[in-house]
Amino acid sequence: MATTLSFMRGFLKSYGPSIVKKRLWDEEFSGGHWNFIDETSGDCVYPYLEKYSKKGSVLDLGCGPGNTANEMKASAYQKYVGVDVSEAALEKARMRSRANGRDVKNEFAQGDMLKYVPGQQFDVILFRESMYHVPLGKVKWVLDRYADYLRPGGVFIVRMNTTGGKFGRPKMMADVMEAEFDVLEKRQFGDALGPTVFVLRPMRSARV
Repeated sequence: MATTLSFMRGFLKSYGPSIVKKRLWDEEFSGGHWNFIDETSGDCVYPYLEKYSKKGSVLDLGCGPGNTANEMKASAYQKYVGVDVSEAALEKARMRSRANGRDVKNEFAQGDMLKYVPGQQFDVILFRESMYHVPLGKVKWVLDRYADYLRPGGVFIVRMNTTGGKFGRPKMMADVMEAEFDVLEKRQFGDALGPTVFVLRPMRSARV
């Protein structure tokens, strides 16, 4: 029974209505369930962000408690926008930004990344462990939709674990990304269970 309830909760956090997602994620962030992710300085994704942001702008979809906004080099970007369905996570992100003196350049917006509409274009659009919450059949659709909000020369950066075998869902998501987008860089870190970072750009033929 407990396993079934846990599965249903996980399913709803990814695929349920936005209002349900918000309630469930708020409960978990408010209850300290995700405190263990608060410190991720030195993560493998930061060199890629700092390289491709070009001292410009970053959109972080599924930003959680603001790790990226507060751990990447402040000199590497001018504007950061973090989006998350959980207001509890965003409040933590705002507090951290104020404490670090980054509240002028860091902005946060509550929203479901499947529906969020950016107000500008960005040099980097980041999916840091958040691609898991995109339905497999909508991976290309989501990236195509957000491609309109990339500046000329802009990129997607996706950090995710692609282990789980040939038919594992993360691996199938990676296969879609590699088939449908130009892969500028791809690197798997650590041991066989470590994360992979992808740097993607819309195929030129798709943008004509």
